[in-house]
Amino acid sequence: MHRITRRTLVTAALVLAVGWAAAAHAAFTFKDTPGKHLDVLLDGKAVARYMYAFDRSTPEGLHETYKPYLHVLDPDTGDLITKGAGGKYSHHRGIFVGFKINVDGAGNYDFWHIARDLNYAKKNLEKPIHLMLHRKVVDQQANADRAAFTAVIEWVDPKGKVLVEEHRTHTFTKAPAPAIVRIEVVTTLKAVAGDTKFSGDPEHAGCQYRPANEVDAKKTQYVFPKESITTGNVKKERDLPWAAEQYVLGGKTYSVLHVNCPGNPEGTVYSAYRDYGRFGAFPVFEVKQGEAQKLRYGFIIWKGDLPSRETLQKDCDAFAAK
Repeated sequence: MHRITRRTLVTAALVLAVGWAAAAHAAFTFKDTPGKHLDVLLDGKAVARYMYAFDRSTPEGLHETYKPYLHVLDPDTGDLITKGAGGKYSHHRGIFVGFKINVDGAGNYDFWHIARDLNYAKKNLEKPIHLMLHRKVVDQQANADRAAFTAVIEWVDPKGKVLVEEHRTHTFTKAPAPAIVRIEVVTTLKAVAGDTKFSGDPEHAGCQYRPANEVDAKKTQYVFPKESITTGNVKKERDLPWAAEQYVLGGKTYSVLHVNCPGNPEGTVYSAYRDYGRFGAFPVFEVKQGEAQKLRYGFIIWKGDLPSRETLQKDCDAFAAK
């Protein structure tokens, strides 16, 4: 019979502690920086960052915080691989949603550009402008397999009147290496102030992805479901199930699949041809006052080159099967 010593018990306790710590990290968790952003961690490393701050005390603060969006990070370096404020087309930010809307046949509002750039913010600091305002996070949950949260966002006119109430749900799941993460974005847009038309154009509306500003424009590539589709004619296509992009930052290659999930409005057009990497899906639709339209999109982000067209289609089908 083996004699149980104090040393044996201490060793066993340490083994259990290490095991529990490893198990805790082998899962999704959240880390909030109050008033600024909410990080989504996988295995203890940030893979996404929801930017929800709002600061109108200075032109710089207004310019940086007039709308919420989602960053994607390289978990191995901690670097942002999507774009924030500033740079080329400052209103392009991470994974983001925006439209130009018309309420009751009047009152056209641009919830795509909003404050456009810093100079605009400086000129309009004291003037009322329309904004996307993050109000709160609800239904936040994380475990070994997934993380999810819903952001409640109000689209307000220059007088502070709520025109649209948005519930934007982000769900994160694991994907086989070299994928960083799998993201589903479901946005529910409720027309609060009147019958509302959501429109714009493929380059200035919809759900879009924007790589970091330092992207190597000469190396950006796009892939579509059919080989015959090119960046020159993709806008002629309607209701493509997906588009994909490969881009280079600081000598490192990243790839993104953008999925237009079933049930989205018919007539969706992909804008996927800019060398700086902004690409996404654009639908046009109308919502009666008091009603809502749900949009659902999927993203997979990889380190390295894009997988084959066949693999991309399988990944798209996995989102569609939900």
